[in-house]
Amino acid sequence: MSLSLRSLLMSLGGIALLAGISATPVVAQGYFDQYALEDILSTRAEELNDLPDVYYEYVVLDDLSGNHVVARNRFYRRIGDGDTELGRDRSQLIELLNRQSVENTPLGDTLVVPTQFDLDFRAYSPFPRYYPGAHTLSKVFIIHKRVQAFAAYEYGKLARWGIVNTGDPDSTATPNGRFNFNWKQEQRVSTLSPPGEEWNMRWVFNFVASRGIHIHQYSMPTGGPASHGCVRLVDADAKWIYDWAEPWETTKGHIGPSSMRGDLIDQGTMVLVLGEEPEGDPEPFEYKKRYPVLKRVQLPNDPYEVPPGTNQQEIWDERRREARASR
Repeated sequence: MSLSLRSLLMSLGGIALLAGISATPVVAQGYFDQYALEDILSTRAEELNDLPDVYYEYVVLDDLSGNHVVARNRFYRRIGDGDTELGRDRSQLIELLNRQSVENTPLGDTLVVPTQFDLDFRAYSPFPRYYPGAHTLSKVFIIHKRVQAFAAYEYGKLARWGIVNTGDPDSTATPNGRFNFNWKQEQRVSTLSPPGEEWNMRWVFNFVASRGIHIHQYSMPTGGPASHGCVRLVDADAKWIYDWAEPWETTKGHIGPSSMRGDLIDQGTMVLVLGEEPEGDPEPFEYKKRYPVLKRVQLPNDPYEVPPGTNQQEIWDERRREARASR
């Protein structure tokens, strides 16, 4: 972005009125401060219907003197209504929505900023607040690879959403399809840990038992797919899902990996893995000339239309068909 254009944007109060191409932010890699996000992710409205519609605008991170620290403080004051400390707190939300670290954002880059802060995080969701196709299911968990995010629904109502890092498509992509949560374990060392190093995963919940594909807490880069097939979550989300979702039930129990050796009595919470990997890092927004628009996720009309991802689903699909035929 040229200096003359940046100067024009500054004269417009920091709101970027950009053409589509030049509005697209430059991706800046970094890692999320997971524990700084807990308050944002735990804020809840009493009713889903109480959430307002949220709109977005462009803000340029810039300072005419070229000082990055000054530019960041100006940005914090702007989003904090003049309060730098409040702005720093609110910047955590902006980092989540942009999938980009403010600290690592280059001078002159454009960030997308919501017009309302301090809301229930579901107000900023790319997933629909209601999923009619899942209204008969007590719980369904969705991972969408294009937006690198998850959604948890209870009888078709959005209970929670958050960001993820799925498997790196160049090595071990996270498989698409319909699955179920199986066993879970509070802490586990990855079997892919290199010699002399332990990759400790917290709040592990398996959904492909035969391949060892889990969701779990781990370090979260601000970019796109990064893992070895599993799905990374920030700590607060991983702990919430660990307590929320239902594991399978087998004749050997239902908690740890040992339950894999038993016969399946009941499946756990349904898991849908949808979408294709983003080309590069995820782009949550469509960059219109005057303002950005959040890209919305389209969900399948019927969760059971999603192809089964393992033999487990195929067997239970056949059981459901037989049960319906015998009525």
